[in-house]
Amino acid sequence: MPARAYWQGQIKLALVSIPVEIYPATKSGAAVSFRQIHEPTGKPIHYEKVVSGVGPVDRDEIFKGFELSKGNYVLLEQDEIEAVKIESRKTLDLVQFVEADAIDVLYYEKPYFVIPADGLAEEAYAVLRDALRQTKKVGLGQLSVRGREQLVSLKPCGRGLVLEVLRYADEVTKAQTYFRGLPDDVADEDMLDLAVSIIDKRTAPFKPEEFHDRYVDALHRLIDKKKKAKGKRIIEEVDDAPMGRKGGNVIDLMAALKKSAGAGGRKTSAAPKAPVNKGAPKKAASKRKSA
Repeated sequence: MPARAYWQGQIKLALVSIPVEIYPATKSGAAVSFRQIHEPTGKPIHYEKVVSGVGPVDRDEIFKGFELSKGNYVLLEQDEIEAVKIESRKTLDLVQFVEADAIDVLYYEKPYFVIPADGLAEEAYAVLRDALRQTKKVGLGQLSVRGREQLVSLKPCGRGLVLEVLRYADEVTKAQTYFRGLPDDVADEDMLDLAVSIIDKRTAPFKPEEFHDRYVDALHRLIDKKKKAKGKRIIEEVDDAPMGRKGGNVIDLMAALKKSAGAGGRKTSAAPKAPVNKGAPKKAASKRKSA
């Protein structure tokens, strides 16, 4: 359990208040971060805050500005910004309930685990969890954290509850903006049946541990090689063949679907295999056999 909760307070359902603690449900992955280094000295690069025509400036001369028009700003002092922050309330009111599938996936931003703050809260916590599960509903409310209000949803997850921060409507681009120009034609029925059969063959329980960020893995291998090479330049060989080429042969979609459907077996690996180069010279192939 993390040492510090993201939020502590009460979830309020009508006249019932449930003391809870909220903890992040996610953590940073295995991303590789880099620093910019001055190669001749091996020292890290630092950045100064500068003004064009003036040079470096003191921190106390820096204000936050909202751009009204190009080059025209309204300047705000930090205490002015602090004055309009929402007071951090310790109560999350569940003001509305919606169907579990009524919230578009685009609105979900970040999940948190919700646990009862003490043994006395466990009974009310369990009642809320089971009521949400039985009604197949999701609770909605606004959580006040660090001077801002977050729209959140609350839903059951196993033995507990998960709170998910939601994006506000003005933070989500409408799908029609991008999908409006797509044709409204119905898919070919035979092709659709083949595509469905492929999906059925490859359907399996989700096991996230089977998937890895291959770019991050390759970076770690490169760093290890670089360390062993004591700084010498290393060029990584690319094993994977390109997925496709622009302007190449026209693909027969039906033939490709039939071939895929007839391949059989469920693929569990997330990494694609490099295709065999059928255009290789016969002499080269014979040499490989003799070797």
